[in-house]
Amino acid sequence: MDARDTHAVGQTVIAEGVDEEPVESNRRMPVGAAGLTVAALAAFYAIFHMAALFGLSLSDMTGIEVGFLPNLPVETWNFRVVHIAGALILGFLIYSAGSFREGEGAPGSRLPLILSAVLALPALYAGATALGFVATIGSGTLPQMGGLTTWAAFPGTEIYAKEVYHFGIPLLVATGGAILVGWAFPVARDRLSPPDIVLGLCAAVVALYLIAIYGTAARNAVGTPFVPVGVAFAATAGSALILELTRRVAGLALVVITGVFLAYVFTAHLLPGILAVQKPYTWQRFFGHVYSDAGILGPTTAVSSTYIILFIIFAAFLQASKVGDYFVNFAFAAAGRARGGPAKVAIFASGLMGMINGTSAGNVVATGSLTIPLMKKVGYDRRTSGAIEAAASTGGQIMPPIMGAGAFIMAEITGIPYQEIALAAIIPAILYFASIYFMVDFEAAKRGMRGMREDELPKLNRLIRQVYLFIPIIILIYALFVGYSVIRAGTFATAAAAVVSWLTPHRMGPRAILKAFELAGIMSIQIIAVCACAGIIVGVISLTGVGARFSSVLLDLAAASQLLALFFAMCIAILLGMGMPTTAAYAVAASVVAPGLVQLGIPMLTAHFFVFYFAVVSAITPPVALASYAAAGISGANPMATSVASFKIGIAAFVVPFMFFYNGALLMDGSWPEILRAGVTAVAGVFLLSSGVQGWFLGARAGWPGRLALIVAALFMIEGGLVSDLIGIATAALAFALQKMTGARDEAPATKA
Repeated sequence: MDARDTHAVGQTVIAEGVDEEPVESNRRMPVGAAGLTVAALAAFYAIFHMAALFGLSLSDMTGIEVGFLPNLPVETWNFRVVHIAGALILGFLIYSAGSFREGEGAPGSRLPLILSAVLALPALYAGATALGFVATIGSGTLPQMGGLTTWAAFPGTEIYAKEVYHFGIPLLVATGGAILVGWAFPVARDRLSPPDIVLGLCAAVVALYLIAIYGTAARNAVGTPFVPVGVAFAATAGSALILELTRRVAGLALVVITGVFLAYVFTAHLLPGILAVQKPYTWQRFFGHVYSDAGILGPTTAVSSTYIILFIIFAAFLQASKVGDYFVNFAFAAAGRARGGPAKVAIFASGLMGMINGTSAGNVVATGSLTIPLMKKVGYDRRTSGAIEAAASTGGQIMPPIMGAGAFIMAEITGIPYQEIALAAIIPAILYFASIYFMVDFEAAKRGMRGMREDELPKLNRLIRQVYLFIPIIILIYALFVGYSVIRAGTFATAAAAVVSWLTPHRMGPRAILKAFELAGIMSIQIIAVCACAGIIVGVISLTGVGARFSSVLLDLAAASQLLALFFAMCIAILLGMGMPTTAAYAVAASVVAPGLVQLGIPMLTAHFFVFYFAVVSAITPPVALASYAAAGISGANPMATSVASFKIGIAAFVVPFMFFYNGALLMDGSWPEILRAGVTAVAGVFLLSSGVQGWFLGARAGWPGRLALIVAALFMIEGGLVSDLIGIATAALAFALQKMTGARDEAPATKA
C-alpha cells in the first residue's frame, strides 16, 4: 500500500504519510557511508542557507551587520554562485541520469569507473588552475582599478592562454564527457555514480573560478565583448550542468524550451521580422553574459537562494511534525460529509497543502493518492476524479500567504512588497476555489452522490483540540502582515514549527531537526535547478531584447483592441508555461509578456498577476498539463481526457485574470466598500459560471439557452461594475425564467450508497 493511502481504524479514514516525500524513479537511495555522506551534505546545505538568512534576519532586527559563518563575507554574487553549485553537487549525487527499474542491479563492467577516473583528471587540473588564479589574485601583485584587482585576460597574454588551455578546455572535456558516461552507464540505486561525482566536481570548479574572478574588476566586463574568456568557459560548463540537472529533476520540457532560446541567440541575425538582431552574438559574449545578475544569477536565483529555500526549510519542519497529515484529516472532518465529499476534501486539502508545497504536480501526488480513490468510491469516474484533484492542486500555487515560489519572484521582479502581493491574491484565490467547489458540487448533484458517513471520517472535535498545529502558519501570516520582512517571518515560523512539535507525538529533537534540514536540502534541488534554468532564458531575453519586441507587438494589437492584446498575452504565457514548473513559467512570461502589458497602461501588479495566473493554469491546460498527467497516473484515466476535464473544472481561472484589467478592486485596489462589493459579486459570478458550464442551476438541470444566459450573466457579475452587476442579475433572472418555461425539474438520479 502506498505510504499516502488511507489507514482504516474500523471504517474510519485516517490520512497517514501525506508528509512523506515521494521517491522519484531516478532518485538514488545510497546506503552505508555513501548514504551518510549525502545526508550530511544535504543537511549542511540547508543549514548553510538558514545560517545566512538568520544572520540577515538578525541584521534586520538589530541594525548590526551579522556574519553567518566565521570569516565568510556575505557577498551577493558569491552567495548565489555557491547556492547553485551546492544544488548541482547534491543533485548529481542524488538523481541518476535515467530511471531505475525494480530489481535492477549494478552493472558488472568497470568501464564507467575507469572512464570517470580519466575524466576526473582534467576536472582536477582545471580546479588546480582555478586555485592558481585565486592565489594570483590574492597575492597583491596585480594592479588595482577602482579598488578592485584587475584581471587582464586578453588574447596573447599568459593569463588568456591559461584560461583557455589549462582551465576552459579541460573543464568542458570533463563536463561533457561525464554527462555522456552518466547517460551510457547506469549504476545501481543503492550506490553513487562515478560520472556524477565528476559532474559534482566540475560544479565546484565552476564556482571556485567564478567566485575568484567576480571578486576582481573583471566583473564590470560581464555582458560585453571584453569579458574574460575563462568566464565564458565556466558559464558554458555551468549552463550544461544546470540543463542536465533540470532534465533529471523536471523533465525535458524546460530543457527543450531553453535549448530553443539558446539556438535563437546564435541564429537571431538570420531571422526576419521582430525576431531579428543586427549583429550576431559571439559565444564568448553570450556565455559571459548569462552567468551574471542579468541571467542565471538574476531574479530567479535571488529568490531561490533566499525566500524559496527558507520556505522549503519551513515546509520540511512542518512535515517533520506531520502537519500535512493533520491538514488532510481536518479537511476530511470538515468537508467529508457533504455530497461528493472526497472531492471537496481534495479542494480544502490541496489549498492547505499548497501553503507548504510549491508545485502543482507535487500537490497532486501528496493528496491525490488519498482523495482520488475515495472520489471514485463515491461515484466520480476516473477522469473526473483526476481532473478535480489536478485543478484543486493547481490552486495551491495561488493560495496566500506562501503561494508557491512564483509570488516571491514577482516581488523580486516588480519591487512590490510581498505582503502587498499576498493581500492582492486573497480574492482571486477565493474565486478560484469557490469555482471548483461549485463545479464539483453541481457534478455531485447531477450524479446523485452522497457524502461519506460519520463513522468513515476523523472526529472533528478531536482534531479541533489539535488546532495548535496551525500556530506556525498563523505566526507566519501575522508576522508578514504586521510588517516583518519575509526572511524574519519565515525564520519565526520555522522555529514555531519545531516548538509546536513538542505538543505532538512527533517531537523534534536534535536528530529530527537534522533530518528536517536533510529533507529540506533534497526538496530544494528541483526548484533551484528550475530557477537557474529559467535564468538562462531570462539571460537570452535581456541580451537580445526579444521581450521588448514582443511588447511592441502587444502595443500594435492594443491599437486595434486591448482585449485582443490581452488574449494574445494569455496565449503566450500559457504556451511558455506548458510542461514547465510554475516558477520557471512565470519567470519567463514575466520577462516576455508582462513588460508589454505595463506599456499598455496596465498597473504593474495587475500585469504580473495576469501573467502569473496563466503560468499557473498552464499545469492544467491541454495538450501539456503536468498536474493533470500526474493525477491521471493515480486515477488510471487517459491523461489527455483528464487534462481536458481539469481545464473545464478550472475554467474560472481563465476568466478572472481578464477581470483584473476591468476591475482593480479584485486585487484589493480601491476602497473597502468597492472591494467588498467586487468580491461578493465576483463570487456570485463564478457560481453562475459553474452553473452554466455544468448545466445545473438552483437544483435543476439547465438547457442550452439557459446555460448560455448563465455564462453571459457570470461574465457581467465578475466584471464588477454597478451597471454590469445589474445586467448580470437581469440575465440570471432570464436564465431562471427560461428554466421554468422549459419545465426543467430536479432530475438527479437516486442517491448512490
